[in-house]
Amino acid sequence: MRPRRFTATGPLRGRIRVPGDKSISHRSLMLSSLAVGESRVTGLLEGEDVLSTAAAMRAMGADIERTGPGEWRINGVGVGALLQPAQALDMGNSGTSTRLLMGLVASHPITACFTGDASLSKRPMGRVIAPLSEMGATFTAYPGGRLPLMVQGAAPAVPIAYRLPVASAQVKSAVLLAGLNTPGTTTVIEPVPTRDHSERMLRGFGAELTVEIDGEGARVIRLRGEADLKPQVIDVPGDPSSAAFFAVAALLVPGSDLVIENVGLNPTRAALFDVLRQMGGSIEELDARDVGGEPVADLRVRHSPLTGIAVDPAVVPSMVDEFPVLFVAAALATGRTVTTGLEELRVKESDRISAMRAALELAGATVRETEDGLIIDGTGGDPLRGGANHPVVTHLDHRIAMAMAVAGLASKAGVEVDDTRPIATSFPTFEALLAGAMQAA
Repeated sequence: MRPRRFTATGPLRGRIRVPGDKSISHRSLMLSSLAVGESRVTGLLEGEDVLSTAAAMRAMGADIERTGPGEWRINGVGVGALLQPAQALDMGNSGTSTRLLMGLVASHPITACFTGDASLSKRPMGRVIAPLSEMGATFTAYPGGRLPLMVQGAAPAVPIAYRLPVASAQVKSAVLLAGLNTPGTTTVIEPVPTRDHSERMLRGFGAELTVEIDGEGARVIRLRGEADLKPQVIDVPGDPSSAAFFAVAALLVPGSDLVIENVGLNPTRAALFDVLRQMGGSIEELDARDVGGEPVADLRVRHSPLTGIAVDPAVVPSMVDEFPVLFVAAALATGRTVTTGLEELRVKESDRISAMRAALELAGATVRETEDGLIIDGTGGDPLRGGANHPVVTHLDHRIAMAMAVAGLASKAGVEVDDTRPIATSFPTFEALLAGAMQAA
């Protein structure tokens, strides 16, 4: 355990750059490993989750080398040429690595065993096992469809048309990645749009992929299998999920005026910034540009009084990871914030609904938990009480740890987090950047 108390030490000022987007970092390593030839990636997020992906792709034959901070060189093996890993693939805390790599393995003639830490081992994999089994892969999992889990790939796999029963970019991506080495056309029907990094990047690497909207408004994604992927040069934009913590901190801490550089603003990911603007937050986009098919801008965020709102559940897939820190913003708003449609948060690294309710109550917020969300009555801009005798419990969940760190900055007596070590899974420089932004004031 590595506890820490986060306290108000002044406004956030200056300019910061958050690490590369985690979703894009994972996919850039995977697809580069399946291209024949050398790809180069800059701005890669070097958190533990992404390093788990790199280690797994090395174990299956790719030549992956770090050449500098955030700079990596990958020589791929080609679609269909993944090698049998010599030992279990340790995924650490990374659900994304696990689910997407299950898809890759599912259509290759290899067998892989996936293991993970205590938190990941509690997370259900059944939603990925179901469609991949239809494609011919065989699974042996711990009871409840959990890790440790063995995947025996199918060769050849069978193309399917799969309608997502729940909105999940990970399930969609797992099926599409399995489709890369599957003869014929693999189809995913997505009734509710989710983050589309996989589709953008698959096209960028040369896969034949189309997206159409059917008569019911669903996205129909078709991928032609036995793809021939071409190596790429990729510049990974800053992760909007990481920028979210600094944006909310700057909105809440009086006197703050912070520029967050190079933030990816893919519309399937960046709904939090729109919701914060609806609440009255001053978030300005500077130097909007396109980098590698992804929209990017610098965000100027200034302290603003916030007003509670009813958050439209339609935006949930576009900000599912940002709700913990949105709950913190709501706790200091004027009036009531109501969130619904958040069932997915109960099966993240922790049950984020219950965990954030307990953590915010401990910090002095007024919160009520419902089956699918939280109802939060804000302080009207006054700092939270903070100062509890015992730390908030983060359940090994990096986003809860960072969200409650932000709550500590907006409190009278600080908020103690029980363990800051999980932050390294997605944002290893979080504490250093936070200290730098407050010193810049």
